[in-house]
Amino acid sequence: QVQLVESGGGLVQAGGSLNLTCALIGNRNRIKAMGWYRQAPGKQRESVASLGGDGTATYAESVKGRFSISNVATTVHLHMTNLQPEDTAVYYCNVAYGTPLQRDFWGQGTQVTVAS
Repeated sequence: QVQLVESGGGLVQAGGSLNLTCALIGNRNRIKAMGWYRQAPGKQRESVASLGGDGTATYAESVKGRFSISNVATTVHLHMTNLQPEDTAVYYCNVAYGTPLQRDFWGQGTQVTVAS
């Protein structure tokens, strides 16, 4: 019913840039937010950047000024610049639905590795 197809990611040197893309296939109604989370080894999954239903963007403090989230309809892009080794993680696309569905869906994850 809902599928999130991620692309992008890979290996980059510190200071480099990468772009992630997430395309939603399926239900496009009652979307509360779409965005990106990441999970580094041994750490909890954390929110990186998200777009609310009104288009408002929210960023983690650690990526402000370096990452930018945008969308075209229900395809979300994450443009990452000045990447640092601490940005290394598996990045997951997320869509959160409001009523009546009230649930989240996740992409399969894409690896981002930043070499020092």
